[in-house]
Amino acid sequence: MGAKVMILGGGGREHAIAWKLAQSAEVAEVYCVPGNPGTAAEAKVHNLALTPTNADQVVAAAHALGVALVVVGPEAPLVAGVGDALRRAGIPVFGPNAAGAMLEGSKAHAKDFMKRHGIPTARYGHFTERGPALDYLRAHPLPVVIKADGLAAGKGVVVAVEHAEAEAAVHRFLQWGPIVIEEFLEGEEASFIAIVADGQVLPLAGSQDHKRLLDGDQGPNTGGMGAYSPTPNLDTATSERVLREVMRPAAQGLMADRTPYRGFLYAGLMIGPAGVKVLEFNCRLGDPETQPLMMRLRSDLYTLLLTAARGDPLPKTLGWDSRTALCVVLAAAGYPEHPRADDPILGLSAAHGDAVKIFHAGTATRDDTIITAGGRVLGVTALGDSLAMARQRAYAAVADIHWPGLQHRRDIGHRGLHRT
Repeated sequence: MGAKVMILGGGGREHAIAWKLAQSAEVAEVYCVPGNPGTAAEAKVHNLALTPTNADQVVAAAHALGVALVVVGPEAPLVAGVGDALRRAGIPVFGPNAAGAMLEGSKAHAKDFMKRHGIPTARYGHFTERGPALDYLRAHPLPVVIKADGLAAGKGVVVAVEHAEAEAAVHRFLQWGPIVIEEFLEGEEASFIAIVADGQVLPLAGSQDHKRLLDGDQGPNTGGMGAYSPTPNLDTATSERVLREVMRPAAQGLMADRTPYRGFLYAGLMIGPAGVKVLEFNCRLGDPETQPLMMRLRSDLYTLLLTAARGDPLPKTLGWDSRTALCVVLAAAGYPEHPRADDPILGLSAAHGDAVKIFHAGTATRDDTIITAGGRVLGVTALGDSLAMARQRAYAAVADIHWPGLQHRRDIGHRGLHRT
């Protein structure tokens, strides 16, 4: 018969996970909650019009369908405790409980966790009031990084180079809740993601995200404008260092804190003159890093995630395509502050090509037409024998896609190209 799997979420990350899970010979059907037009078009995949943060709905549907595994894609259901509810109902779930998800749900909690367990990170202060935050700013050199403490969908970070900019960010973020102010770190960013299960750590391939909206890493921070894998700044020696200094201490720290954890653990890193330091922890796969990672993964994703969900021994290594995968995010007009919706998307059928896959992130259907319905709309992802080839294929497909005000960066992978 084959297994039934449920995925919570409806973005590009979840489309890529659903696409990969559906390739497993062990999987009969994949249900996406709520999914998107891209997941609906995949073989063996069905969308369910449910709310992924509604634990009662999710548990009831999982029971009714007889799913063998629930995979939680985005952070909101994790922090809301949907994983806890599924476990109480006896349903295997890949994704940490609410206590574990606080590594992403609260920046201050994560910083205190890192300090407690000796994980390298930037110096910081945690504030709930404007006066002490401004005093901290005056006492520390610019630039500084100001972060909303809670979930902000990639929009809660400002790198301030002037005092007026820093003070404005403090004022704006404090309206949402507590904030963290930390030192600015020089270097090159990388994403290190691993499967963590009861203290076990199984690393995925390295990848690199591009957070800024504009070419040359300029403009406002976003949820991510593109990514590629592998990345040359996570070579074997550096990866071993990250495992030794970051990932294993984190997994052991969770166990020491009596926080069971079975899910992805994402470390956003800065690699530079000060060594390897953690910018943030996320408790799920990164988006858009998921798209190139799923393009390259050769191991069976279903058996891997089910093994971790059960807490069984993980394999020592994973199988990867030796080629490079690169993803270019196509964003809506007005993104990130005021994304415009309802623009018809043209050229999707023409954009598909050899070793190219288009993952839907923020789309909807209106009168049989795919339209924009979110800030980041599509992730155009391609494989190539080199980073340059993967990039050329991805941008060739991008050139076929059109809607009014479409935004994308033209330099995804530029740091890797300059190193090769």
